[in-house]
Amino acid sequence: MRRLLVCQHVPYEILGTLDPLLRHAGFRIRYVNFGRDPHAQPTIDGYQGLIVLGGPMNVGEDDRYPHLRTEQTLIRNAIEEGVPVLGICLGAQLIAATLGATILPAAETEIGWYDVSPTEAALQDPVLGHLGATERLFQWHGDTFELPDGAVHLAAGTSVPNQAFRWGDNVYGFQFHLEVDQPMIERWLKVPLHLEQIAGLEGKIDPAEIQRATPRHIDRLTQLSDRTFGAFVDLLGRPRKHRALPSR
Repeated sequence: MRRLLVCQHVPYEILGTLDPLLRHAGFRIRYVNFGRDPHAQPTIDGYQGLIVLGGPMNVGEDDRYPHLRTEQTLIRNAIEEGVPVLGICLGAQLIAATLGATILPAAETEIGWYDVSPTEAALQDPVLGHLGATERLFQWHGDTFELPDGAVHLAAGTSVPNQAFRWGDNVYGFQFHLEVDQPMIERWLKVPLHLEQIAGLEGKIDPAEIQRATPRHIDRLTQLSDRTFGAFVDLLGRPRKHRALPSR
C-alpha cells in the first residue's frame, strides 16, 4: 500500500476534502501531530508524498515551536528525494522558507472569502490549470511568503499577491484553503484562538458575514478541491527526480 505523510499542527486543521481522495487512491495516511508531540522526528523514508497543513503559529516562531525546524528539514529531504510535497497556508510558508524565501506579515489579514486569480503560467499548470479567471476562495492567514528562487507564480490575490506557487515539477504551496468544507469553516469560527484573533482586528472581520457567504461559495470550492487535489494525487505516482538543494 502507498503511504502518505501529513504534518498537522492543531486538531482543527485537517486534510478535509483531501482525505477521501487520498484514501480512494489507495493511500495509507500517517499524521504526525506536532501539537501532541512537538519533538517528533519523522522521516520521509517509505512515503510517496508529504502534505504540510496549516496552523496558527508563524514560521519565525521556531524558538517557541521547534518542530517548525524539524518540518523544514523534512520538507528539504522530501524535495531532494523527489517526493511530491504540498503545503497549505502555514505549510506553504514552510516550503517557501525551506527554499530560501522570506516570510513576512501580509498587507492584510485575510479571514473569509477572497478573490484569487490564476497567473498566465497557471493556465498550463497540471494542478491549477482549471482555475477560472477569478475564484472566490477561503483564507485564514496573517503572514505571506515571497516567491522562492526558481518558483513559478500560479495565483494572486488583490492585497496578498503570492497565493500559490510551484517549485520544480511536484512541489506546491497554496496560501488559500481548498480543503475546507462548511462544517470545518463553522468549527474554525468557534475556535477560541480564532475568536481572539478576529477580536484583535477591531471589526475588520465579521464572522456572521463569513457564515452568510459560505453557502454561496462552498459548492464551487468543493469542485476546485476535487480537481486540484485529484491532480496532485496523480503526481504521487510519477517517477521521482532527485534534486540537490544548496546548503543554507
